[in-house]
Amino acid sequence: MQQIEGQKIPHLTLAEGEVTGHKHRISEGNAELYEKDSTVYLRVFSESAFLVHEEHKTISIPQGNWMVKIQREYEPEGWRYVTD
Repeated sequence: MQQIEGQKIPHLTLAEGEVTGHKHRISEGNAELYEKDSTVYLRVFSESAFLVHEEHKTISIPQGNWMVKIQREYEPEGWRYVTD
């Protein structure tokens, strides 16, 4: 597995909802988060890790290196980040 460079983040929360305060976070599995140049990366060491959120189904993320992207949507005023 390729090494990820950057600053290690001391938690496993990928995103926090601005409206509800709910979190997208890794609940099971061996994983780490890193940040480099304002981009967050997830490194999953175990066979898989589980991404949980209070309002969505659990997502299994396979082993590997992943770039974390925040979903956006278009409105007539322009693009905005999706809020929980």
